[in-house]
Amino acid sequence: MRGRHNAPGRFAGVWTGALLTTLAALVLSPARAEPPADSVKVGFITTLSGSAGVLGQHMYDGFMLRIDQTGGKLGGLRAEIIKGDDQFKPDVGLKISREMIERDHVDFIAGFVFSNVLLAALRPALEAQTFVLSGNAGPADYAGAKCSPYFFGVAYENDMNDEAAGVYYTQQGYKRVYLMAPNYVTGRDALAGFKRTFKGEIVGETYTKLDQMDYSAELTQMAAAKPDAAYVFFPGGFGVNFIKQFYQAGLRSSIPLLSKATVDLTNLPAQGEAALGSKEITHWNWDLDNAANKEFVAAFRKKYAFTPSIFAEASYDVALLLDKAIAEVHGDLKDKEGLRKALERADIQSPRGPFKFNTNHFPIHDQYVVEAKKLADGELTLVTEGIVRENAQDSFVGACHMK
Repeated sequence: MRGRHNAPGRFAGVWTGALLTTLAALVLSPARAEPPADSVKVGFITTLSGSAGVLGQHMYDGFMLRIDQTGGKLGGLRAEIIKGDDQFKPDVGLKISREMIERDHVDFIAGFVFSNVLLAALRPALEAQTFVLSGNAGPADYAGAKCSPYFFGVAYENDMNDEAAGVYYTQQGYKRVYLMAPNYVTGRDALAGFKRTFKGEIVGETYTKLDQMDYSAELTQMAAAKPDAAYVFFPGGFGVNFIKQFYQAGLRSSIPLLSKATVDLTNLPAQGEAALGSKEITHWNWDLDNAANKEFVAAFRKKYAFTPSIFAEASYDVALLLDKAIAEVHGDLKDKEGLRKALERADIQSPRGPFKFNTNHFPIHDQYVVEAKKLADGELTLVTEGIVRENAQDSFVGACHMK
């Protein structure tokens, strides 16, 4: 009987010793490393419906061109692109951003035509320390005091082209200028940027409703002010209506017109000859004479059968940056510091020519003036007139204290 009573004690000692041995082995052995990622998820949020849908489609086309060129990969990892239509609505952009982060667990977010949508979608992304690379929208706040290690404005800061426009009009000797733009963050930024550098008089400043398509009353006010020239910002379908109505009002022959994203290669076909003679300030054009640009334009035309726009080019740069950065960290998507530094180096051959990031993650690049012209073969396009500013940077970098 005594032996049977002692048996459980002996077995208990054996199990206790085995357990201690196993625990010791677990403590002493190195933690098992997670297998490296074999794919990368990118959420692409942009405006794909409504009058501005063409802008978002150009962005997506430019981004996907680079994905195709790398065999469906970014930095050697299989690229999974999750597309979301923000419908030009900040609340929709916010919802999509949250879903991509919480449900889809994306590694990066790209896209964004409009700054009001970007501002909404940024909040959950930055809270989750998810990198966001904007292919167009570049609100001033995030170039300055709100700059973030996780946000990169790849195209430009909103005011940069407008500041170049003010410089250009001053160089051209215009003294009295009339301004117009939609009443939202980018429209207000646009006109503020122009006024920052223009040395003459602003004889009128009109902000239209965000969804407005009839500008007859505002054009009557412009004509009555008798300006030397006008500067406007009306992207996408807004630009189509504005240019046609500007022409129909008989103002093209009396008021020189300069703009940003109003007469570009997304809407010029719809504007037709009404746009002839209009000028744009831009960071890039299809006819820039560098090898990377020639390769990009040729590849884009081959794949899509039309000429790329500024929206396509900047999104192509986004894909170039991601491809390079992911490769530099050998596909280790958890190495956020390594990814940030790789993105900051911007070691890419951009179609726009010289390109680098400033300390606030917004670009330093050349700016050009282009004009809507008809080529000898009858094609209506934008032709580069010249450089307005070399190695231009935004005006808000001094307020960014990012380390």
